[in-house]
Amino acid sequence: MTNDDEPSTLARRQLGRFLRDARETCALSLDRAANLAELSKTALQRIETGGVKKLRIRDVQALCEIYEVASEDANRAVELAKQSQVASWYTAFGGLYSDATFNMYVGLAASARRLTAYHEIVLGLVQTADYARALIGAFYRNSSPAEIDQRVELRLKRQTIITRRADPVKLDLLLHESALHRMVGGPKVMAAQLRQLAEVSKLPNVSIRIQPFAAGCAWGIPHGPFVILDFGADAKGQPIEPPLVYFEGNGKADLYLEKEEDVQRYHELASAVRRSALDETRTRDLLRTVSRSYTA
Repeated sequence: MTNDDEPSTLARRQLGRFLRDARETCALSLDRAANLAELSKTALQRIETGGVKKLRIRDVQALCEIYEVASEDANRAVELAKQSQVASWYTAFGGLYSDATFNMYVGLAASARRLTAYHEIVLGLVQTADYARALIGAFYRNSSPAEIDQRVELRLKRQTIITRRADPVKLDLLLHESALHRMVGGPKVMAAQLRQLAEVSKLPNVSIRIQPFAAGCAWGIPHGPFVILDFGADAKGQPIEPPLVYFEGNGKADLYLEKEEDVQRYHELASAVRRSALDETRTRDLLRTVSRSYTA
């Protein structure tokens, strides 16, 4: 197997986070859990940090049993262990990993230090409750109002990663102007959403810039939404985790690019969009102007 064909570290890291959280929920120390699973402390620590290239299914099953993980979640953990052995130029997760426990993107975004996003609707991390409810309700058409409300509540809780006082995630949001005019939930919902965007953009860790229609296509061709996740560096300047590019599957499998050249290409695309976007002050002015047009 060549370096280019090595299995993704993404599934290993997600599994490690899940097992660490399960252990901490049981109030077990690393030493005690390792002893119960007949592993060394170092081996368990490497599993939790995604550092084990060849995960043994029996170790994952034993840890899930020790932590009293529900059978459904234990099965998902085993599937993650299997996925971690698959070599591919991209990683796809969907269906199995789309619930609250195994939602890959939610966990990754919470661990990131910086998110660089290009979107053509308002990003979930800065949506109002009513805007989120309109989108979620349209997608989950057969869900009950209570289920919709629960999904909205979960989405709003995720927003604390950019609003918390301690070490908030840095958000660099490049929003296409079409998001300001694509009706979601009605005029009142849109007006409130755009006002909130203008306010959120004042946070020191948040940058929101609009790419206007007049800018055309940054690289001469249309491109869809994407999010670049950067996880920062340690004291030695080494990346804590490799950066990723995320593409939402919209009901299908979500996709992640991990190769360095792929991530660099999307950083370059984000830079091109940024060069054609309004600055932050003009962006706020446009958000407020369009917001008023919805209530005129």
